[in-house]
Amino acid sequence: MSFVIEILVARTEGSAPREAGTRMWVSAHETRGTIGGGNLEYSALKIAREMLLSGEARRERRFALGDSLGQCCGGSVTLVFNKKEEMEETQSDLEIVLFGAGHVGKEVARILERLPCRLTWIDPRPEVFPAAVGENVRVVIEEEPAWMVDEAPAGASYLVMTHSHALDLELVERILKRGDAAFVGLIGSETKAAKFRLRLRKRNVPAEKLVCPIGLFKGGKHPAEVAVSAIAQLLALRASLPAAAKADVL
Repeated sequence: MSFVIEILVARTEGSAPREAGTRMWVSAHETRGTIGGGNLEYSALKIAREMLLSGEARRERRFALGDSLGQCCGGSVTLVFNKKEEMEETQSDLEIVLFGAGHVGKEVARILERLPCRLTWIDPRPEVFPAAVGENVRVVIEEEPAWMVDEAPAGASYLVMTHSHALDLELVERILKRGDAAFVGLIGSETKAAKFRLRLRKRNVPAEKLVCPIGLFKGGKHPAEVAVSAIAQLLALRASLPAAAKADVL
């Protein structure tokens, strides 16, 4: 039987790279997750591998994040190391549904596959998807993408950026009618946003939750800029929620 060491951020004081409750796992051949990188993570990995070799079951250690560790956060972190029988899945409280695999969609997916989230990525064109995606990404090739709205979990966050304005409108309307989305982001201009809101109101669909143009900062045109801005907006929303509510709505 193979074992892993779970590293848990049990407590933090002052400034720290990750919050209490963050976990990572270390096996003989791989690591999963991160507690913030730098010398703190390097030292934690060293301890975990020592435990794997010795068979030690549990250890707790406090790290001061100062000069002695080669870090400048200034706070402290208490880590708990526990031996486990198998690798656990990285915890995720972000469920994202992305419609569109164009230039911006590809950049969004590239970023999200490196974040603790589950991404469902939908487009009717099989040739536009990359040959490989991250383990947390599910690619769906669907000729009628709007049907996938009904399959999304409650409280999902949606990013709509397809090749068709008509399809965008159909998707946004269907998402808003569900009434349980945490976030509804639509790529587009102020003009597109105004037209969509007018059409939605004529159909008696509440459009207050529609975010368009998408992104924390406006004006960037490069696909990567738009993607970073949109994802930053999602993460900012997540960070603004009370901890108990995050798992329910994001």
